[in-house]
Amino acid sequence: MKAPDGPIASIAEPGVKASGSLLYSMRKEVAELLGRHQTSFPGAQPVSFARKHLDELKEQEYYVCEKSDGIRYLLYSTKDEEQAEAHYLIDRKNDYWFITNRNLHFPLENNPQGFHADTLIDGELVWDSLPNGKKEPRFLVFDCLVMDGNKLMDRTLDKRLAYFKERLYSPYIKLFRDYPDELRFQPFYVEMKPFQLAYGIEMMFKQVLPTLKHGNDGLIFSCRNTSYKHGTDPHILKWKPPEENTIDFRLKLTFSMVEPDEQERREGVNEPFIDYYSVPMAELRMYVGDSGPEKYRTFDSLYLKEEEWQTLLGLGDPLNDRLVECNLDDQGRWRLVRFRDDKHEANHESTVNSVMESIRDRVTEKDLYDAASIIRDRWKARQARAGGR
Repeated sequence: MKAPDGPIASIAEPGVKASGSLLYSMRKEVAELLGRHQTSFPGAQPVSFARKHLDELKEQEYYVCEKSDGIRYLLYSTKDEEQAEAHYLIDRKNDYWFITNRNLHFPLENNPQGFHADTLIDGELVWDSLPNGKKEPRFLVFDCLVMDGNKLMDRTLDKRLAYFKERLYSPYIKLFRDYPDELRFQPFYVEMKPFQLAYGIEMMFKQVLPTLKHGNDGLIFSCRNTSYKHGTDPHILKWKPPEENTIDFRLKLTFSMVEPDEQERREGVNEPFIDYYSVPMAELRMYVGDSGPEKYRTFDSLYLKEEEWQTLLGLGDPLNDRLVECNLDDQGRWRLVRFRDDKHEANHESTVNSVMESIRDRVTEKDLYDAASIIRDRWKARQARAGGR
């Protein structure tokens, strides 16, 4: 069967999901490529920005980029059984999505027909809004773990990005300069996410964010001089406006048992029954790990208005045990933002504590502006010292 040409229809389901023995072997293959024993999702995860991180930005060299409102994936380029170019997107649930459109091609520097294999790129898939009102899928790259079997994780971020740009991105861009008509046959277009120096706060807020073609929900600060870390990386800082700091919980609903009223008794209902229509008790549970007796611990409760509950009932979807993204309102109550069906697990207790620290510290846009000049002066002083050696 001929693979479909043209852009993907969904960034949440960008291809055919691998399962069974194929999924097992793919996870094992990527773990071996990275030199890891674990077959879990190998991507680095940021920590929430807290007030102490303002000092970190002053003492260490950081890049900053916008935090896109998209879906995080690792792009794995490999060979299929016929030794042809093949690509998978790996999501945070550690599911592998095979890109059926075979037009995605990353040429080698001196061989346009050749391609990269044993290559793992970190990024996120977004919908870009075009002037004509249409949407276009785009994969924004912000890191590279392995290229052609060459492990880059122990190199610093600036060197990883430079290597990626020279070896993979520049030949890719040249391909579409030479053959611009090929763009419309791509499943998605690949771009490098632009980084600024950490003190470029004004540029981010006044120039970069207002001109984005896709949604944004904050900033990401990444240390320039550290290696790539699987799992939580304390040198990748996720800043959101204080009101947009959210936590992903597992929702546990408890419904009341009620006695039938007179009308219900007339209709033949004489026994107590579970009332699914009134607002239930809604516990927000955080993940504490699989090693102890309890996998989850109740953190707080979710505040639901009567009309909100009726809207949820009207969806006709399962609600109990669902992953929900929540934020605090101005009265300190947890409110539902959206369901997180793209995730496999609630935030771990350590992540919850990190986000709560950010909420308590409330690092605002103004705080970042105020710190920018000191960050710049310290950065330039370090450069001057390095140049004088």
